[in-house]
Amino acid sequence: MRNSKGSLVRPVPLPESASRPLVTPLSPSVAYASDTPDALDDQYEGRLQGYTYAREGHPNADVVAARLDAMEGVSGGVVTGSGMAAVSAVLMGLLKTGDHVIGGNQLYGRSMRLMGEDLPRLGIATTLADPCDVAEVRAALRPETRMILVEVVSNPSLRVSDIDGLAELCREQGILLVVDNTFTTPRGFRPFDHGADIVVHSLTKLLAGHSDVMLGYVAARDPDLAARLRVFAVTCGLTPSPFDCWLAERGMLSFELRYDRAQATAAVLADHLAGLSGVKRVIYPMRSDHPDHARAQGLLAGQGGNMVSFELEGGRASANAFTRAADGLCFAPTLGDVGTTLSHPATSSHRALSVEERAQLGLSEGFFRVSVGLEEPEVLMQVFSEAVSAAL
Repeated sequence: MRNSKGSLVRPVPLPESASRPLVTPLSPSVAYASDTPDALDDQYEGRLQGYTYAREGHPNADVVAARLDAMEGVSGGVVTGSGMAAVSAVLMGLLKTGDHVIGGNQLYGRSMRLMGEDLPRLGIATTLADPCDVAEVRAALRPETRMILVEVVSNPSLRVSDIDGLAELCREQGILLVVDNTFTTPRGFRPFDHGADIVVHSLTKLLAGHSDVMLGYVAARDPDLAARLRVFAVTCGLTPSPFDCWLAERGMLSFELRYDRAQATAAVLADHLAGLSGVKRVIYPMRSDHPDHARAQGLLAGQGGNMVSFELEGGRASANAFTRAADGLCFAPTLGDVGTTLSHPATSSHRALSVEERAQLGLSEGFFRVSVGLEEPEVLMQVFSEAVSAAL
């Protein structure tokens, strides 16, 4: 690697080895060198497997995509720079001016903003409807409807969508069913098994699980749709960081253990909260008082997940007192961490909505969403008991 003027700038290739690393190597390179123009042609045209430019794909993203593909029972999934990048790839990569999309009326706050402000600006009409009521969704259909976007379990009200009914409606109408599976994860629910056409995830949450990764994922059952999503993601630079992908793979190795532990604790915590004075209501899919309990039992097969929502009797003052007294719990707008976190939708995910709009969704100033982590159930019950008492 030398010439008459000295060393070349770039180092020699990595040494060959008869063994291989146990851990996936981190590959931060932006560019990949090919041997010849013919070889580069072969890569772009699919005759050779290889990387060219990290925006178009890199090893760490492909490793994570392959793991999640296997979990969801599909192939060709794409990892993106965030969960909202995955949602945007679907809505903006597949829809065009003049199209119409129906969204669940309790989508994540930023998905709601995308539906309410950005898509209409691009000439894509939107309607929100209750995904628990197929008749209401049917009534929202138009001749130009191309897609329905829902969450399996809504954020943060934990309503359970009628996925089977919506899938039947979409098949009947020849439109796409897009399912955000972030809350439920493939451990709790596999949308493709229930007729979904496209599945999206925020990998940032339970799948990576340590609050140090920002990633999304999108996969389509139809290879042509998958190719369109990939091209849009590459063109718009929705590229994930190799380091975040590397961290996410590490998190995914313990995902099932974390999910099962947190889910078991969530069920215990939900029942505990329901018995506390000062708690107006508790929302957890496996509780018999959940409005969609029967559907949750059948659709989710007993998998209630790690999310619990509840409402304090008081308003903002009670909410402030509660978070101050919740010693050791992080009040932060996230979910899926190894530690339990508290979220207050009125001041975070749904702050863009008016008071009246939040009231329609049941999101009062006393409403909290809890992402249950890996703490011992007894410890969490004590902390919540003390914090609720302080809020009275």
